[in-house]
Amino acid sequence: MPDLIRMRRDYDDGAFGEDGLAPTWVEQFDSWFADAVAAELPEPNAMVVATADADGAPDARVVLMKGYDVTGFVFGTNYASAKGAQLAVNPRAALVFPWHALQRQVRVHGAVERAGDAASDLLWDPRPRGSQLAAAASIQSTVVESRALLRTRVEELDAVTPPGPLARPANWGGYRVVPERVEFWQGGSDRLHDRLVFVRDDEEGGGWVVQRLAP
Repeated sequence: MPDLIRMRRDYDDGAFGEDGLAPTWVEQFDSWFADAVAAELPEPNAMVVATADADGAPDARVVLMKGYDVTGFVFGTNYASAKGAQLAVNPRAALVFPWHALQRQVRVHGAVERAGDAASDLLWDPRPRGSQLAAAASIQSTVVESRALLRTRVEELDAVTPPGPLARPANWGGYRVVPERVEFWQGGSDRLHDRLVFVRDDEEGGGWVVQRLAP
């Protein structure tokens, strides 16, 4: 086993100060996401989605972000999945974009809402037929006897549906995480990281303030 206590690297990509921060969180995310794409990071739109059930028990998984704008971050899933059940009783989530190669991460907290039918169709329709078949045939997060059974379900669905794209199942759709906090974390030397966070100030009409957090 490696010595985990001493397994570490210093961060030396430079400081991230308020003078380099974009005016809005979405513009700053635009800039950093473009950097992640340009650096050819694997799955730059991959994000950790953390949810909790009615008792507050946490759960987390990696999903792909499929859109974002000033209203929030969008991803698609089965509404009957574990995350869907958790969001039904506790509609809040935290996101993390772990761009380790750039010594950066973006952290988001906010309420969650369903994206609606039109937006969900936009997420579903571009998926390859094979991906649509798998999503429609899988009862996500339930116990399954074997992979062979999953494959059989997909093949049976394929056989009874006409060629071409599948219609979006009613239990599949998009969620939007509406941000209340968006933190931009830049690794710093000697663990003096830079953490600048946009915080929505509802008392000031929904505007945003910027805060620096200690590392």
